[in-house]
Order: sequence, then C-alpha cells, then structure tokens
Amino acid sequence: MSGVRLLATTARVLRQLSHDPRSLVLLLVAPSLLVGLFAWVFSESEGAFDRIGGPLLALFPFVVMFLITSITTLRERRSGTLERLLTTPVAKSDVILGYALAFGLLATLQAIVTVTFAVAVCGLSVAGPVWQLGVVAVVDALLGTALGLLASAFARTEFQAVQFMPVLVFPQMILGGLFMPRDQMPDVLSAVSDALPLSYAIDAASAVASGSEAGEVWRPVLVVAAFTVGALVVAAATLRRRTP
Repeated sequence: MSGVRLLATTARVLRQLSHDPRSLVLLLVAPSLLVGLFAWVFSESEGAFDRIGGPLLALFPFVVMFLITSITTLRERRSGTLERLLTTPVAKSDVILGYALAFGLLATLQAIVTVTFAVAVCGLSVAGPVWQLGVVAVVDALLGTALGLLASAFARTEFQAVQFMPVLVFPQMILGGLFMPRDQMPDVLSAVSDALPLSYAIDAASAVASGSEAGEVWRPVLVVAAFTVGALVVAAATLRRRTP
C-alpha cells in the first residue's frame, strides 16, 4: 500500500463527487430531511422524538452512505475507470482505502450536518454529550460505506447493488432494536440481532441519548468499528481487476 496512491485515489473520488450535485444533495440533505419528517410526525407526542431521534441518527447515515458508495463505485466500474486504474501499479488496498477515506470525509460532514439539524432545528434533546452522538453517526456512516464497497465488489450493475439492500440493510433495520427492544425479541431473532453491526450502532446512539455511562457508548462503537474494518478487508480481497 502506498500513501501517495491512496491519497491520489481519495482526491479523484472527491473531485468526481463534486461534479455530481444530485449525489451530494442525497448525501448531505436527505438524512436531515428524513429526521425532520420524523420530528414532525412525533411533534404531538411529548418526548417521543427524543426517544427515537438518537437511533434514527444511527440509521439514516448508514443507509444513505451504503447507497451512495455502492452506486458510485459500480458507476466507475461500468465506465471502465476502475478497471483502468487497476491496470496501474495501484494496489487493491489503495483503491478500497482511498474510496473509504473519500467517503469517510463526506460521512463526517454528513454526520455534522444531520446531528446539528436534529438538535438545533428539530429540538432533539439528548442526555449525553452531543459530540458523542456525532461520533456515533460518523462511525455508522463509515459502516454503511464499508458495506457499500463490499456490495459493489460482488454486484455487476448499479441495480444489483441496490438489490443488496434487502440482504445487508433491511434485516439490520428490523432487528436492530429500533422498533422493539432486542431483549424482547424471540430467542432466535435476538441471537441474529447480536451478530448484526447496526444493532450495536443503535445501542450506542440510544446510550448517548439516555445519558448512559461512557462504557455503554464506546463498547458498541468499537464493535461497529471492528465490523467496518472487516468489511473493508473483505472488499479489498474480493475486488476484481477486470469488469465481468
């Protein structure tokens, strides 16, 4: 792996995204709009948005970054850009980590915008430090980025990348504890939930929102970070040099 090549890949991806305003709007604005919609829906129920707002800040960045990352990577593969890049001395790890760094920077910006909007505009009240909620949102967005890169390594078209959502995203949304506490699920579903990274992301966001001790926040964050690193390693190992 070369630091120069990694940074060159990162800069190229960021330049490409800067010329795609629709993706930037989806990336930076859509999560805030969705959070605002939920705040409006629960505006008549006192305290309801405060209970669900934290987990939503774990969910929406994850979903949006998964979509943007997988589709953008597949677009480069279908255009031949990725294949030409891999014919150079650039290593697979340079490509994957370059993409991850580029989308990670955007994920950080997205998290700052979304958390600021939720707290300042939607009135989300959290018992813990707001900056911790921002860190959780960034880590969740990075998880979506890593899984998006992993999905793009197996998909052949952008449509196929989207088809990975029912496999990689929807089960995690349903079993992550957003709709029902995980310890109240049937034993089998609770065991499956324990193996899904988004469950720990929602746990971390809920811990910040409720003002739990630092250990209750950072333990699940570390689990999510470990899943993210694992997904990036698998994505680098399965990245094909030739477009099928």
